[in-house]
Amino acid sequence: MMVGGYQPLTDSQWQGIAWLLPVQRQRRLCLRRVVEALRYICCTGCQWRCLPAAFPKWTAVYYYFRRWQQDGTLQRLNQALNQADRQAHGQATTPDVLCLDSQSVQLAPRIAEHRGTDGGKCINGRRRQLLVDDGRVWAGRSRAANQHDSRGAAPLLLERRHWGPRLTPMVTDSAYRGHFAEGLRARGLRHEEVSGRSPTAQGVVPMGPRWVVERTFAWLNFFRRLVMDYEYTPESHAAWMLWANVSLCLNRLQ
Repeated sequence: MMVGGYQPLTDSQWQGIAWLLPVQRQRRLCLRRVVEALRYICCTGCQWRCLPAAFPKWTAVYYYFRRWQQDGTLQRLNQALNQADRQAHGQATTPDVLCLDSQSVQLAPRIAEHRGTDGGKCINGRRRQLLVDDGRVWAGRSRAANQHDSRGAAPLLLERRHWGPRLTPMVTDSAYRGHFAEGLRARGLRHEEVSGRSPTAQGVVPMGPRWVVERTFAWLNFFRRLVMDYEYTPESHAAWMLWANVSLCLNRLQ
């Protein structure tokens, strides 16, 4: 099944994730087609009601999108693919260092919930935060753009069970001092701050480990559902960031 050039899951890709989904019980709806529909929406930015007829009905796909987001299935799927991708590249299954940064994005018109203005970037919308190793997204969050990074990232600390036991330092910029850094230390982790861009620097200047976060933000822009925030809830936008990472990992593992 090819829709508009979209490549469906290969047999090897499906076998790699099927064990993480509830495929044991017989059902009228094929979960493989559901996953393909979610990847299609994430990649093309298609509206729910405009989902092509080759996929299951949009209401059924949306049901699983919400259910897997809420019951932890999406987080487990993302974690398992990150670990498999690390093993395929000769790395340990869990990271020993993670990098955190944020990016402000425009929010779709007529959505007032969790909206704010980033005064530094002059963007009226939301700010998304990514926790990555060397390109893989381990956790993500979206919130109003006017909320301070340090407090806005605090809920990410609750997802430590998805990072693994090897993690010791977390690399951020100076915006994560205070509340977030204190939360890290309370959990036995070390906060490493990378100095910002020099005021005399010109052009693109990679800033140490934080460059991998900026590169990941650039990768997300290849998924049209994430070019701007179209979601009524920040949790849905965070879920699409994980689905984008799932697609990237599957493409590397095929």
